[in-house]
Amino acid sequence: MTPYASRAAGLAVLFLLTATLALHAQKEGKKKRIAVFSFADKSDSNFGWGGAKSVGDGVSDMLVTELVQSGDYRVIEREQINALLAEQDLGTQGIVTAQSAAQIGQMLGVEIAVFGAVTEFGYKDRDSGVRIGGTRVGVGKQSAVAAVDIRMVNTTTGEIITAENVRETKNALSGNVSYKKYDFGSQADFDQSLIGKVTRKCVENVVELVNDNAGRIPWMAKVITVQGGQVYINSGSLDGVQVGDTFTVYRKGKSLVDPDTGLELGSIDEKVGMLKVTDNSVGNGKAAICSIVSGSGFERNDMVKEQ
Repeated sequence: MTPYASRAAGLAVLFLLTATLALHAQKEGKKKRIAVFSFADKSDSNFGWGGAKSVGDGVSDMLVTELVQSGDYRVIEREQINALLAEQDLGTQGIVTAQSAAQIGQMLGVEIAVFGAVTEFGYKDRDSGVRIGGTRVGVGKQSAVAAVDIRMVNTTTGEIITAENVRETKNALSGNVSYKKYDFGSQADFDQSLIGKVTRKCVENVVELVNDNAGRIPWMAKVITVQGGQVYINSGSLDGVQVGDTFTVYRKGKSLVDPDTGLELGSIDEKVGMLKVTDNSVGNGKAAICSIVSGSGFERNDMVKEQ
């Protein structure tokens, strides 16, 4: 091997090692909390999904499962989201906006909110057979399609971090294709169907979008209570918070508004002080106790950020 080739090989190995260590560090970092709202169903597919569950609910449930199984996020229970939506009278018409998602996300103490709509969902068939009663008889081509409009929001700022349409199709030969409405009585039935496989791929692509953009949203926690000189925050060992970690605490200040457009541009945050984690196991790791390193006057909902 020539000196040049040897040097190039060495650089390649170094690059791969650096990339591997960076990925490991990313995985070992603090988990961000994410809320997945029920997706609206705009597909007009007439599909049933385990009884009263809509296609939008089914797809968002699949997304929640994928995110939980990834182990990269702490995913908020859907019941908590729906309860707050009802309490705050938001999304009562099944419509979630970036503003309402951010508002509910802040109340839940999450950094990321995901919402959207299923825009296509179903089968398209082409064959040369004949129709007998309500059934086509013959061999043709069956196409399954699933499409989702996805929005990912930074709950702290209300900014839409990404807005994409994810669409997947899959073709297969079809024999007898019924014109009846499709109804899946169980998740297993759905998973084995052509449309189930397409939807699974669509959801996997949404997870990739979340992973690709989660780094644009910084980890953050919030103060939940102050007792006897100790500050409790809503993040603990489950999120990768370690005993000895130090955080800076801010309080949201005056909003900045563009005088020409009236649009809110953010806020001037006031530094309150610094905290040090002394116990990261509160609530089975969902919260932590901190001692005060500097500052005073800590209040519920103050923002906790890494230095």
